[in-house]
Amino acid sequence: MNRRQLMQTALGGLAAAIPVKVAGEEGSGVLKTVKPKPATANDARSFPKGFVWGTATSAYQIEGAVKEDGRGVSIWDRFAHTPGKIFDGSNADVAVDHYHRYKEDVQLMKAMGTKAYRFSIAWPRIFPEGRGKVNPKGLDFYNRLVDELLANGIEPFPSLYHWDLPHTLQERYGGWESRETALAFADYAGYVTEKLSDRVQRFFTLNEIRTFVDRGHESGILAPGFKLPPARLNQVRHHAILAHGLAVQAIRAKARRGTKVGPAENIFAVVPIIETPEHIKATEIAMRELNAGYLTAMLEGRYTDAYLKAAGADAPKFTSEDLKAIASPIDFVGINIYTPDYYISASNKPPGYQSLPFNKSHPRMVSSWHRLGPETLYWAPRLLQKLWNVKEIYITENGCATSDEVAKDGQVYDSDRIMFLRSYLTQLQRATSEGAPVRGYFLWSLLDNFEWVAGYAQRFGAIYVDYTTLKRTPKLSASFYREVIARNSVM
Repeated sequence: MNRRQLMQTALGGLAAAIPVKVAGEEGSGVLKTVKPKPATANDARSFPKGFVWGTATSAYQIEGAVKEDGRGVSIWDRFAHTPGKIFDGSNADVAVDHYHRYKEDVQLMKAMGTKAYRFSIAWPRIFPEGRGKVNPKGLDFYNRLVDELLANGIEPFPSLYHWDLPHTLQERYGGWESRETALAFADYAGYVTEKLSDRVQRFFTLNEIRTFVDRGHESGILAPGFKLPPARLNQVRHHAILAHGLAVQAIRAKARRGTKVGPAENIFAVVPIIETPEHIKATEIAMRELNAGYLTAMLEGRYTDAYLKAAGADAPKFTSEDLKAIASPIDFVGINIYTPDYYISASNKPPGYQSLPFNKSHPRMVSSWHRLGPETLYWAPRLLQKLWNVKEIYITENGCATSDEVAKDGQVYDSDRIMFLRSYLTQLQRATSEGAPVRGYFLWSLLDNFEWVAGYAQRFGAIYVDYTTLKRTPKLSASFYREVIARNSVM
C-alpha cells in the first residue's frame, strides 16, 4: 500500500466534509470514503439500536469571550489569573474562541458523524451576579447554539454547571459553603430550562461534584483553591448535592412537561481484581460506601451509617427535607469514566473489602493521574444497574490526553488515543451486550482546550487546535470515532 492509499484508508472518514491535504500534493484534495457496512443486532461488537454517540465540552474550557455580552466573573476567572495556579501561566480569556466559532465547531461535529453534543451553560452568562437580574445576551448565545445543533441533526445535552460559579456568590455567601448558593443554583436551573426545554429534552444538573468539592475545597488544587477542615468540607459536599436535588425540583416546576434530568458525576470507579463472586460482592460494597457522600446519597436519599460514623462530629448538618430534595426522582444518571480509582478484593474484616495498591508499572496515559483500566467502562454501569436499578445511563465523559503533534503532512496521528478508545469501547459494548442500560457515550473532548490547572499543556480533543491561530484540524482519532459511529460497533 502506498502512502496515498494509506491516507485514503486512515483519513477518509472525515474527508467528505473536511478537505485533507496529502503530503507531496499541491492544494487540498478530497479523499474517497468507503461506505461502512452498518452493524446488525447480531454483530458481536455492536451497540444497541439507537445508541447515542456524542462529544462533550465545558463552557469555561472552550468559549472564551469572558468579558463580552454582559458575562459576569466566575471563580475560575479569578483563579486562573492568580499567579502560580495554572501550570503554564495561561488562562481561558480566549480559550479556543468557541463563542465566536460555534458554527464551525458544529460542522466539525457533523463531519464526525456525532448525533449529540454535551456542553455546559456558563452560569455567569445568564446571571452575572449569580442571581437576580438576567442577562438576555447570555441566553441568546445558547439559543443560537441549540438552534445550530438542531439544524444539523445534533441533539443538545446541556449541563447546567461545570465549575464556573459566579464570583459574586463566592464573595457574598462563601460559595458552596452556603445553602444560599444551592438555592441560587436551583433558581438559575429553573430559569434556563424554562427557556430551552421547548427544544432541549435532557439536562444534566452539576458536573463532577466530587471533583469541584474535593479538589476545590480540600486540596485547593482547583478553584476556589481552599483547604477546608473536615466539618466545613462535608458541609460544602452536602450543599452541592442539595443544589442538585433542588435543581431537579425547579426543573420539574419550570421546564416543559417530559423534560428529563439527571446528574453527571465522576463516581469513585471500582473494579474487582478478579471476576469471582466474592470479589464482585466486595466491589458492590465498595461502590456504595466510597460514593456515600455523592451518588449514593442522591439515589438512596440518605447518608450511609458508615459515612456518618466516619465523619463523627464533622458530619454535615442537614434536615429530613434536605434528604428528600437530594433524592428527588431523576430520569437518568451520567457518569464520567476515565480510570479505575481502586481495584477491590474481598476481605473477612469490616467493611468487607480492601482497596489494592496499584503496581508501579501499571500503564498510564500521558497524564500522570490517568491509569489505564478499560474494564472500568464495563463495571461502572453494571454496578449502577445492580445497586440502584438505574434504568438509563450515559457515559458523559471518557477520553484521554495524548502527546499530539502535527506531522509534516499536516495530520495528527494520535494512535494512542485510538488504542484507548478501542479498548474502553470494547468493554462498554460488553456491558450493553449483557443488558446494562447505557443509552449513549460522549467522547471527551470535541476540541483541545483549556485543561484547568494544566492550562494548554494537555490535549484531550479529537480536533487539534493551534492555540496561536485557533485553526482546527481533525486528528486520526476523529476518523476512528466516525467509523465507530457509522457502524455502531467497535472496530
